[in-house]
Amino acid sequence: MDPEGFSGPSEKIVKPLTAEALAAFTAAQERAGVIYISRIPPGMRPTKVRHIMSAYGEVGRVYLQQEDPKRAYLRRKYTSTKKAHFTEGWVEFKDKRVARSVAEMLNAQPIGGKKGTRWRDDVWTMKYLPKFKWNMLTEQIAHEAAVHTAQLRVELSQSRLEQREYLKNVELARVLDKRAERKRKAGKDSDGSKDAGSRKETEVHDPPVEKPNKRRKRIDESTDAAGDRQLDSVLGSIF
Repeated sequence: MDPEGFSGPSEKIVKPLTAEALAAFTAAQERAGVIYISRIPPGMRPTKVRHIMSAYGEVGRVYLQQEDPKRAYLRRKYTSTKKAHFTEGWVEFKDKRVARSVAEMLNAQPIGGKKGTRWRDDVWTMKYLPKFKWNMLTEQIAHEAAVHTAQLRVELSQSRLEQREYLKNVELARVLDKRAERKRKAGKDSDGSKDAGSRKETEVHDPPVEKPNKRRKRIDESTDAAGDRQLDSVLGSIF
């Protein structure tokens, strides 16, 4: 139970109950009655609800439920109101007959008060809860808190699982990228070695091209000239 939404008697019981005190407490609980308020005007706090309800009878305990944390966060972020707001509440009267009559009298009626007060025109929406005791409320709140805690635990474990799976996928993608990069580099190196081998084979198998020898050319020319002169002398001796 949220302490901020609770408003009860100021005295605290520090001594253990005797049998007579326990019987009196049980009888008082049986006589008490609880009304449920389905809507709490914005800004109204437990002490104010207790003050208003005390005008109709003796009030025991008051508990108001705070609004949803997400809604409260958005309200504080986008509005100027920073105080806690309450959505619903329970009020315990010492006498169940008084609780029933108060619920019947105030339901769907304006809160009233002096002119210009904050909640003058707000309307009460309340209902008497027959056979409902305060310990039922505490058990219900404890059960809801346990369910909420279990849901948070499940959501947290699911979030951790998703995070581990995401990191695993990221690491796997990184390893695959490195492997593909190594394959690309190996392919480029093999292509380069093949090109170098083919160029070397071409150089080996191609026949060598002889370069013209100028000295041999001059010898051939002189030999041809001497042959021509000898032929001319032979022809001259004959004719």
